[in-house]
Amino acid sequence: MEKAEAMKDEKIGTEKRSIIFLLGKILGNIVDWFEVSTLSIGTAAMTAILIANVIARSFFQSIYFVEEIAEFLIIFVTFVGTSYAARKARHIRMAAFLDLMPEKYEKIFIFCISAVSAVVMIIMGYHALTYTLLVKKLNQSTSALRLPYWYFLVITPVGFFLAGIQYIRTFLKNIVEKEVWLSPDKQSEYEEVEY
Repeated sequence: MEKAEAMKDEKIGTEKRSIIFLLGKILGNIVDWFEVSTLSIGTAAMTAILIANVIARSFFQSIYFVEEIAEFLIIFVTFVGTSYAARKARHIRMAAFLDLMPEKYEKIFIFCISAVSAVVMIIMGYHALTYTLLVKKLNQSTSALRLPYWYFLVITPVGFFLAGIQYIRTFLKNIVEKEVWLSPDKQSEYEEVEY
């Protein structure tokens, strides 16, 4: 009887983990779609409006609000791209140094990098949030469009916090998995070299 209850509890626990894993995967796919879509659209829009402004300036008159929109798009692409780079292991890392390490030391090094990076991103997110709230409180607005300037900055703390979450996920993934993971989505391509 006790064995049957233990098996039933284990099955329920496995089902809960499966549901959590599935929800995590769905949420990850939504975030991935959002990041890729907004990065693509943001980069294309920035290119289009800057080229249009160059043509307009050369032949007609400069479009007065293009620089502000371009500034917003640069901020947006930078901070959404930070999270994307952390999730896909497209950030700057010491690949040559990691490739020379035995797998055991590589994993320890990835733990340290992920933990420090997560802490730094969360601290930077906190400071970006306080700065954005200060700008909102000061009621600053852009000169051409007369939009509140904090609209342009709101993505900054979001990008830092999302990047921090990606580094935490990398740290946790390396605890759960035996292999070395450079990010939640990218496994290390380490191969032991024989001398």
